[in-house]
Order: sequence, then structure tokens, then C-alpha cells
Amino acid sequence: MPMPAGGGYQQGQQQSCFDKMKVGFIMGFSIGMATGALFGGFGALRQGMRGRELINTVGKIMVQGGGTFGTFMAIGTGIRC
Repeated sequence: MPMPAGGGYQQGQQQSCFDKMKVGFIMGFSIGMATGALFGGFGALRQGMRGRELINTVGKIMVQGGGTFGTFMAIGTGIRC
């Protein structure tokens, strides 16, 4: 039986608005985590944090940045639906 053209993408079916918002949130969360790691890491190192305190602080900043940016990306994607 031959494989359908288009590699796994099913033509004729569109994503729902909720699915698009989920993808927007995941993309925003990823970008927010990366920027949180950069800025939070540099900020924590400048304050002289080391060891477990550094890891906890940077982790908290990463999750906060990811959640915030992911939420705004999901809202923006929902507006565009």
C-alpha cells in the first residue's frame, strides 16, 4: 500500500484554535525558559550566588519567564484564530 503524499501531514484537516493556542504556549514557554536561563543566570552570578542557591534561583526565574511568555504567546495566538 503506497504512503500518502505530504509525509504525515493530513491534508484537508485544520488544527483547532485550542490546538494552535497550545502550540503557541509551548513555543513561548520554550523561549521564555531560554531567556530566563540567560538573564537569570547572569543576574544570579552578578549577585554572587553559587551552588544550590544559584540553581534554585535560576530555575525559578526560568519557570516564571517561560510561564509569562507562554501565556502571552497563547493569548496572541488565540486572538489570531
